[in-house]
Amino acid sequence: MGNSIKSAAFLVESRLADAARGDPNAYFDLGIAYSSGSGREIDLVQAHKWFNLAALAGSEEGQACRAEIAEEMTAREIAEAQRQARAWLYETGRRAA
Repeated sequence: MGNSIKSAAFLVESRLADAARGDPNAYFDLGIAYSSGSGREIDLVQAHKWFNLAALAGSEEGQACRAEIAEEMTAREIAEAQRQARAWLYETGRRAA
């Protein structure tokens, strides 16, 4: 089991690097990882953030998953996820510029 957790953590780390380069598929994969608990605890705020970024990049799957997990979240959690998504766009946009 230790190896699967390690490989899942590696997957998240590598997808974070891809996301930082603006890969919309990485946004979706990270949403799945955080919503399913792959290699870590389930974190709906992080999942919503990544699905939101995927949706903003045009992913219909991202939109659907974002809506699905939003039903399990409080308004405060959703607001925090949206704040984190805006911060991510600001930080990565600034780095890319």
